[in-house]
Amino acid sequence: MNDSSARPAPVLDVWCELQCTDCRSALDDLRALRARYGDRLELRLRHFPLEKHKHSFAAAQAAEEAAEQGQGWTYVEAVLARVEELDRAGEPFLVEVARELGLDAEEFDTALIDGRHILIVDADQAEGKAIGVTGTPTYVIGGERLDGGKSQEGLRERVEEIADRLLAGQD
Repeated sequence: MNDSSARPAPVLDVWCELQCTDCRSALDDLRALRARYGDRLELRLRHFPLEKHKHSFAAAQAAEEAAEQGQGWTYVEAVLARVEELDRAGEPFLVEVARELGLDAEEFDTALIDGRHILIVDADQAEGKAIGVTGTPTYVIGGERLDGGKSQEGLRERVEEIADRLLAGQD
């Protein structure tokens, strides 16, 4: 007897960069996917900081610290909403957002100094490169890579098609 409730939720890996305006515009799609699927689809933030954005690597580390403090997506959305401020202010802005969200800002500051999350960010970036991620946002679900860096037109619909198929068990 196959108990489908025991099957793990399909995973949508979202390769993202917190200094990227395309990732900010992708938030609406991510919110819609969360609203539609809830816990039936696991959204996983994966880091792909781009060289051209000098604060994106620190921002990825800060997002990991936010996740550790239980507010990963909330923090990501707050930073992406204010990409221009991150461009201008850099790391102090990342700590400020943590403070505004009621997180332990001193711990953020320390995490950025001691680099405790660098390995996670590096590992994500290496994996992204290995599977052909070249820009952000890029989605990977059911073994299919969807590149949103050039255009996000129709991407959410494609993610939903794949998610529905996976949830129906038609691998």
